[in-house]
Amino acid sequence: MSAPIPVKVHYHKQARELELIYENGERHRLSVEYLRVFSPSAEVRGHGPDSATLQVGKKHVGLANITPAGRYALKLHFDDGHDSGLYSWDYLWWLIEHREANWADYLDRLEAAGASREPLGIEIKQL
Repeated sequence: MSAPIPVKVHYHKQARELELIYENGERHRLSVEYLRVFSPSAEVRGHGPDSATLQVGKKHVGLANITPAGRYALKLHFDDGHDSGLYSWDYLWWLIEHREANWADYLDRLEAAGASREPLGIEIKQL
């Protein structure tokens, strides 16, 4: 069975959350930071389980744009310049279903690496 397809996608800019709304009224909000650190791109995931790149300093990342990719995915354009990888409806549903475990694992990996969600240095945002 494939994942449900949202009937509406809304970006809450202030909260930095992407909301997916489904035909049955179900709604899910995913933080942009979560979407960024779990990007399906090869740049983030690598080409195998041991080649993934831990994403650090993404706490305040936002979205610059969202574009559809056919009828099967979204392309998210992050304001840190990252815009590779397509978020298929199946992948977004997987992120929803595994959010708590994924996030806990991510925080554990950050701690093990001595890294932080906070950006390093001075943050410069283009408006």
